Amino acid sequence: MARMKKIILITLMFCGSLGFGQTASALKDTTHFIQLTGIIITDSLYRVPFARVGDMTTRRGTLADYYGYFALVVHPGDTIQFSCLGYKKKTYIVPDTTRLHEISLVQIMTVDTLTTDPIDVYPWPSREQFAKAFVNMDLPDDELKLAQQRLSPQEMAFVGALLTADGGQAYSASRMLQYQQNYTRGQGPVNNLLNPAAWSEFLKGIGTGRYQLSQ
Repeated sequence: MARMKKIILITLMFCGSLGFGQTASALKDTTHFIQLTGIIITDSLYRVPFARVGDMTTRRGTLADYYGYFALVVHPGDTIQFSCLGYKKKTYIVPDTTRLHEISLVQIMTVDTLTTDPIDVYPWPSREQFAKAFVNMDLPDDELKLAQQRLSPQEMAFVGALLTADGGQAYSASRMLQYQQNYTRGQGPVNNLLNPAAWSEFLKGIGTGRYQLSQ
């Protein structure tokens, strides 16, 4: 009977010491804070913007910025997961024996190729509606009307506004500017508001698409 009591007492002492050790270990993990900072890049040394950095142990996380930098407070032994669309997930485990309060990390992520079945996009819901729209399409009678539409003043003005000046036009503009500077050297610049020829040229250009109103 005395032997049985001794065994029970030893068992209770062992369980108590084990529970105390687990409590101390848990207290150590939750009171030791570590500032985890770093940058996320690819294997080609390109930065990965807006990647998700999640602490799987504490269920907390953050997002990296546009340049791939991130900062997160973790504890020893935490499991950190890095994920981003188009890249394979990566995991980093904070050493549970570290006594550091700051850890810098360079996390490399590998590109993950996503493949999907091809999708054909049509502007018509069915082939029958496409055939009907194709047959009943309203087209000009001949190529002459097509050319006349493309050579209208409005169309030419629109296309001309999209084109940039070539070398000859740039040279002519530079020569004209130099001529005006030499012509008015030593006196005030010419005021075209009082120039009848400039007003005449302006009135002729109205309605031809030469001038555009800026909003």
